[in-house]
Amino acid sequence: MSAAAADRARYDRATAHLEAPVAIVDLGAFDDNARDLVRRAGGKPIRVASKSVRCRALLERVLARDGFAGIMSFTLPESLWLAREGFDDVLLAYPSADRDGFATLTGDPKLAEAVTVMVDDLSQLDLIDSVRAGTEEVRVCLELDTSLRMLGGRVRVGALRSPLREPEQLAALARAIADRPGFRLVGLMAYEGHVAGVGDAVPGSPLRSRAIRLMQSVARRELAARRAAAVRAVRAVADLEFVNGGGTGSVQHTAAEAAVTEIAAGSGLYQPRLFDHYTSFRGRPAALFAQPVVRRPGVGVVTVLGGGYPASGAAGRDRLPVPYLPEGLVYDSMEGPGEVQTPLLGTAADDLLIGDKVWFRHAKAGELCERFDTLRLIEGDRVVAEVPTYRGEGRTFL
Repeated sequence: MSAAAADRARYDRATAHLEAPVAIVDLGAFDDNARDLVRRAGGKPIRVASKSVRCRALLERVLARDGFAGIMSFTLPESLWLAREGFDDVLLAYPSADRDGFATLTGDPKLAEAVTVMVDDLSQLDLIDSVRAGTEEVRVCLELDTSLRMLGGRVRVGALRSPLREPEQLAALARAIADRPGFRLVGLMAYEGHVAGVGDAVPGSPLRSRAIRLMQSVARRELAARRAAAVRAVRAVADLEFVNGGGTGSVQHTAAEAAVTEIAAGSGLYQPRLFDHYTSFRGRPAALFAQPVVRRPGVGVVTVLGGGYPASGAAGRDRLPVPYLPEGLVYDSMEGPGEVQTPLLGTAADDLLIGDKVWFRHAKAGELCERFDTLRLIEGDRVVAEVPTYRGEGRTFL
C-alpha cells in the first residue's frame, strides 16, 4: 500500500462516524511541518502567521513548541481578540483604519502592551490620534517594501505593499515617530512574497522554473543588502525589539541574514497545494476536507457534493482545491469544482460508492477555515479532538 493510500485509509477510518463535508488536520503532519520550519529557521524564532491557521487551538499548539514565539495577525479586531485570549505578543501585519479598534487599544493597558500595529505613513498615526480613548502608548512597526525593481524601476516584481523602500525613508518616519508622543517604534517588518510565496519548481515548466529561481536569487541578494541598510538606519533612531522577515518558502534564506531577528511563517504548518513546488523543502499535507460521493453518472465518473472553494488572489487554476485521495481523480474540464456539485474523472472513480469520501486539499492554508466551523484533529486513525475555527467562534475578522 502506498503512503497516500495508507493516509486515505486512516482518514476514512477516523471519520467513518462523521458526515461529509468535514475538515481535518492530521496532527502528525502538522507537527512534522512545525519541526521542519524550526530546523530551517536555524535557531531564530518563528512568528506564526495567524491568517494561515485561523484556529485558536492550533495556534496554541504550535506556540507551545520550542522555536515559535508570537503571532502575526491580519486585522486589528483579531489582534485585540487574541490579546484578550492570552496571546501576549501580537504583531498586526497590515495597517488598519479601524477607528473603534484603535479607541479600544489606546484605552486598555493590557491590549496596548500586547499588540503592535503596522504603519508606513504618518497619516495612519493621525487616524489613531483622532480616536484615542486613553493615554496608552501604541507600539508600532514599520514595513519595508521588498519588491525587486529592475531596468530603472520600469519592472517591478513583488506585492504592492509599503511605500517605504529606501533606508532614508524608513529613518525619516522613525524620527517622526520618536518625536511624537503616544507612540513607540519597536519593530521593522519586510515580507518578500515573491520569494516566500512563489514556488520555484513549476511542474512541466523547466524554463519558467529556472527563470523563477534566477529572479529569486537576484531578489534575495538585493533585499538582504537593502534590508540590512534599512535596519541600521532605523536602529540609529530607535531601539528595535525585532526585525521580522521571510515566509514559509524562504525561511532558511531569510534566517541567514544577520539583520533579521525572527521569521514569519504559517502556511507551511498546513502545507496547502500552492506550497508543493519548492526545491528547498517538502512539507506534508496536514489540512484536508472531504466531500461525499452523491452520484455515479457513468464509468470512470463520480460526483461529489459542492467543494468549489477557490482561494484568494488572481483568478486561475492554481487557486482551486485539488482532489487528493483517492489518487488519480481530476476535474471535468467543462465544470471544475462547483458550488453544488463537482464531477470527478478517473479510474479511481469506479471503486467509489455513494456516501464514500473524496479528500481535497485547499490551494491556500487558513482560507479553508472560512468554510468550516470546526476542525477534527486526527492522530493515527482516530479523531482526538474537535476544535472551532475562527468562523466557529464567530470571528470572521473581515
